[in-house]
Amino acid sequence: MSAQLVTVALSLTEAISTFIAYKRALNRGYVTEEKALQLMGRALAEQNVAALGAVTPSMIDAFLRSRSHRQPRSYNHLLGVVHRFFEWAVLHGHLEHNPVQADTRPRGSARRPYLFDTDEVRRLLALARALPDRPKGRHRALVYETAFALLFALGLRVGEVSRLRLGDVDLEQRVLTIRESKFYKSRLVPFGPRIAARLQRYVDQRHPGERDPGIPLFSFTRRGCVCPEAISMTFHALWPKLGLTIAAGVSAPRLHDLRHSFAVATLLRWYREGVDPNARLFHLSTFMGHVDPSSTAVYLTITEQLLAQADARFRSHALPRIGVGEPR
Repeated sequence: MSAQLVTVALSLTEAISTFIAYKRALNRGYVTEEKALQLMGRALAEQNVAALGAVTPSMIDAFLRSRSHRQPRSYNHLLGVVHRFFEWAVLHGHLEHNPVQADTRPRGSARRPYLFDTDEVRRLLALARALPDRPKGRHRALVYETAFALLFALGLRVGEVSRLRLGDVDLEQRVLTIRESKFYKSRLVPFGPRIAARLQRYVDQRHPGERDPGIPLFSFTRRGCVCPEAISMTFHALWPKLGLTIAAGVSAPRLHDLRHSFAVATLLRWYREGVDPNARLFHLSTFMGHVDPSSTAVYLTITEQLLAQADARFRSHALPRIGVGEPR
């Protein structure tokens, strides 16, 4: 791009703020990305770099090297955020050239998540049920057991569970209201009688007689919701006690794997019930809060059980049509 097209000179701080506002206007959360860009801004400010046009490729390379990203995925994400920011600046005439010249790191084999079965989750809930209270953490057992149950049974994101309010639980209609989740979208999540009974028991014990719909559903005080990091840390403290057998090539369990397990279990149930998964994938996508079925498909890891069910479906429907196995 020629110098004549550079129309507005912005400071680095102004450019970052303008870019983030632009992303938010597109209905993007951009929370993690904002932190990365602000971190870059502070790192460059320490080198007395204030003007957007003063940023050089060597400065960007030094910033990227300074971050402790061990995994290619996290490094490439940071690189992508920084690259898109400067690409936006070039596109809008604030820069002549994009100073980001670093290459992405090659990724190894795709991470295979650990898929929990129902028995393993029951044991996890039993461990949560035995958690002792703390001076600033009353009802820990009740809070974490119920939170883990919702993550697995309804495939919710941990942030969605964390932000639930008492008024979001409709026990009469058996519906949860998930407000302004990813991409600032809200949705209704129905649940069955078992989850209804669990939530009723939780509300009766944790919020007896409470009428304020705005108080956090999961909390240890009235000041705020239990944070997603606390739920994750408790999960990571408990799962090693389950004695799980983790197959070669499968990563250690993460809290998000409960959501992953829900998606795979749903697909497996459809196969066993004779339901066409392709016809129902949009329903699952909507239930899980995805913008389109392609996002949901990422969760549908191929397992031996799924392969067996798919093979059985193929043999029962396709082989008779082509005459395979029929007497000649």
